[in-house]
Amino acid sequence: MTKILFIMLSLLTFSFAGFYQEGNSDTSAKEQQEAQRLCKLFTEKAETYKKTMRDDELAHKTLESYEKRAALYCRTEKK
Repeated sequence: MTKILFIMLSLLTFSFAGFYQEGNSDTSAKEQQEAQRLCKLFTEKAETYKKTMRDDELAHKTLESYEKRAALYCRTEKK
């Protein structure tokens, strides 16, 4: 009984030890590509919006939102 318990614990240890993380590199690459895409998108939106925006509070909040999201995704892209 003790041997079976030891074998089961050993198998669990190896299965959760990180030996099977092949799929994580693929996911990480996809997340980085998505961050790059969103960084470019929100940077372009902010630049375009800044050129044609109105001068009211809502327009300034919208620009602030675009710049905030651009900074967020551009920061995570560089990690």
